[in-house]
Amino acid sequence: MSPITTRRVTTAALAATLLAALTACGGGEDKPAASATGSGSASASAEPKAANLTVLAASSLTDVFKTAGAAYEKAHPGTKVTFSFAGSQELAAQVKQGAPADALVTADTKTMDGLKAETGDATVVAKNRLVIAAGKDNPFKIDELKDLADTKIKVVLAAPEVPVGRYSKQILDAQKIEVKPVSQEPNVRAVLSKVELGEADAGLVYKTDSAKSGDKVVSVDIPDDQNAVASYPAATLKQSKNTEAAAAFVAWLSTPEAQKILQDAGFQKP
Repeated sequence: MSPITTRRVTTAALAATLLAALTACGGGEDKPAASATGSGSASASAEPKAANLTVLAASSLTDVFKTAGAAYEKAHPGTKVTFSFAGSQELAAQVKQGAPADALVTADTKTMDGLKAETGDATVVAKNRLVIAAGKDNPFKIDELKDLADTKIKVVLAAPEVPVGRYSKQILDAQKIEVKPVSQEPNVRAVLSKVELGEADAGLVYKTDSAKSGDKVVSVDIPDDQNAVASYPAATLKQSKNTEAAAAFVAWLSTPEAQKILQDAGFQKP
């Protein structure tokens, strides 16, 4: 065989060997190595890293969020959700003071709107309405808003800077009903507690709170045309050190699973 022929055979053999090696390594165009990497990244980003989350939430969410938090932790192993409940105005003050927290849920949009510099975009996750919580067995036979104007009835309301207090003032003013409360409380749970303990004869609270009292109070419905709708917006906090995990929790509150928990507790659809 001539030297030229030998070189051609050797070159062809080397080319065939190189092609086989590339194919075995997945170097062909129909299976690029980069696509496998890209797929892995997408899966990793779909589930945020486990984190310890602190969520500031309106006091009227106390019971339902304990249930929701447990459900979230079960679905997200390794993540711990701790709630801090208070009146929305108290939560707003904590956020402005730089309290270490990851997300916020208030009982009104006004409070959340005042924190736009400290929060991400807010999403309403639930709604609520007010009822009259009358004392056990309703001795004064309260059955409508105007009954609260009777000076013989000790009425307790939330302070006007508290969302439920603001809603209460709104509906009483709209019906031109003058009520002189024996006290003004810092949150809806404090209003309800006064009625439960017999320290007041009646108070205006959220429907969901009254329902949790069982037979300790009598819940008197307020007609829709005389009532107010409370909206509960949720948002991440810009100061959070767990931004991805906080965003995932806030987004979860709008999922069918979370919505069922909220609505089973008496909250309305957002």
